[in-house]
Amino acid sequence: MLALRKRRMAAAHPFLRGGFRPFFFGAATWAMIAIALWLVALAGAIRLPTGFGPVAWHRHEMLFGFVGAAISGFLLTAIPNWTGRLPIAGKPLLVLFGLWAAARAAALVSGLVSLWLAAVFDVGLFVSLALLAGREVIASNNRNMPVVGLVLLFAIADTTDYLQAAGLIGGDYGWRGAIALVILMISLIGGRIIPSFTRNWLVKSGMDGALPTQPQKLDLLIIAATALALLFWLVFPDDRLTGAMLILASLAQALRLSRWGGRRTFSDPLVAILHVGYAWVPVGLFLLGLTLLGAKVPRSAGIHALTAGAMTTMVLAIMTRASLGHTGRALKASRATTVAYVCVTIGAVLRVAASLGIAGYAAILDIAGALWGAGLLVFAIAYARVLWTERLGDGAPGR
Repeated sequence: MLALRKRRMAAAHPFLRGGFRPFFFGAATWAMIAIALWLVALAGAIRLPTGFGPVAWHRHEMLFGFVGAAISGFLLTAIPNWTGRLPIAGKPLLVLFGLWAAARAAALVSGLVSLWLAAVFDVGLFVSLALLAGREVIASNNRNMPVVGLVLLFAIADTTDYLQAAGLIGGDYGWRGAIALVILMISLIGGRIIPSFTRNWLVKSGMDGALPTQPQKLDLLIIAATALALLFWLVFPDDRLTGAMLILASLAQALRLSRWGGRRTFSDPLVAILHVGYAWVPVGLFLLGLTLLGAKVPRSAGIHALTAGAMTTMVLAIMTRASLGHTGRALKASRATTVAYVCVTIGAVLRVAASLGIAGYAAILDIAGALWGAGLLVFAIAYARVLWTERLGDGAPGR
């Protein structure tokens, strides 16, 4: 098996020598296409040929299309680091990416063909990813099985979303479950990498003051409290107790973030953006909690703080950092990278502001969507060469 993977790595095109390459490029490309289609459809200029409702398609493609691709790329890249085993490359990686791409096309035209064709491709990717990751983690006796479990639950949430789109079950458990799972992934993985990367940068920069530490008992309690609050939101989405639990989880997450020293990192956008992205988690939980407690805060404000804010910013932060690091490049944000961060951040702020009625809804929505999409477009253009060409250095195949 080891020899076969080495041969695949050597023979593969650079684009297929690491999961981050096709999936990160695909995530950014699809995000800007999907948001453009959504804005045009929202304006009434076109009618999307999907078997989903228009809003349901937008929601599904942002969660399971865009974020799903980023999760796939991250996991396929992190597994070799976790286990010490060679990455999936060549034809097997192409098959996984092909499943994702086929699912996007099939979901878009699912009003003309079967919705179940899209479901087979879409759910098949996440099930395959979970099984593959589980095999690698078990083979190396690694501690990251909980992450594998979250990916499998993500596949179940995707299945539920298709069943609801087909009218076979009621409710909106699919997309809400996906949001809950991704926020937990951010809380779990972000809680490891953000203090670690911040500590390394502070030490390298010679900064005085306390250094952030790896997750401790308090962090585990906060993750557990957040998981419980999100579970209640999934099961009891209109209950005041759920609102109170979300508020408490928000305050706990804000406390957790404050211990990582983010305010000292703003001279380095590549580190600072991780803190900005994570900051959206307590903001989103707080807004959702206010909604359930009866405040005049639309549910969409909290939802978009968690999605356009936390998920997109963290996805972009990890895609830029991983793409540079795993291709032998310096961990330094270029001007284009910083522009992408600014566009996505302002876009998220405006999208939440639109929900809160701070400005004209339709106009702000268009501007927010355009800025959000522009941030991903900048990434796709600026990082195309990084993702499609050889790793810098000695000419060895890039991971």
